[in-house]
Amino acid sequence: MTAAATAQLAFDGSGIDGSLFTSVTGFARDTKWLNTPLEVWTNLGLGVFAVLMVMGWWSARRRGTQAMTVALAAPVAVVTAFACAEVVKKIIGEVRPCRSMPHAYFVDACPAPSDYAFPSGHSTVAAATVAALFLLDRRLSAIAAVFAVVEGFTRVYVGAHYPHDVLGSVLLALPIAYLTSLALRRWATPLVAALSGGALRPLLTAEPAVATQAAR
Repeated sequence: MTAAATAQLAFDGSGIDGSLFTSVTGFARDTKWLNTPLEVWTNLGLGVFAVLMVMGWWSARRRGTQAMTVALAAPVAVVTAFACAEVVKKIIGEVRPCRSMPHAYFVDACPAPSDYAFPSGHSTVAAATVAALFLLDRRLSAIAAVFAVVEGFTRVYVGAHYPHDVLGSVLLALPIAYLTSLALRRWATPLVAALSGGALRPLLTAEPAVATQAAR
């Protein structure tokens, strides 16, 4: 099957909130000075969520085994949510806005026809980070939420996704990431506790070895 045929068979989501999409991309047309910064941010900005998870891990070293378990669970929860989003993306098969609404203004290049729109992978990572950090550090989770909103907006601004793609990502990622973190906190804490007494101790706890042995 050709790429063109694949695009024709895909679901057209422009009828859901196409007018809102063009309102945002119209704003992008009127703010061309902002196009390049937001195009750069929409991809590189994902690094912020990695930094926040690293900050959560560093803080957890001083907060005990359970906190460390949640910190280590955060990237697992994000990857799990992203994997689920990719499965949904293949099932729904929603064609990208650049193909269903070719006359709109687009900052981002149009991806391959097989790269579907719903849900947004970028927004999934962002929202999953918010949920994964919620059990660890509410302040870091709140900071992640602010950046997640910005990330979601930029995905529509550059023309990569419809607003409902972003919203769908949030609704999918939040419960999956939260429940994954919750499950790992329950099931993996004994494993992390055991590893904390071995060669990985410097990575898992900030407590001196003497203090750790005395606690036992």
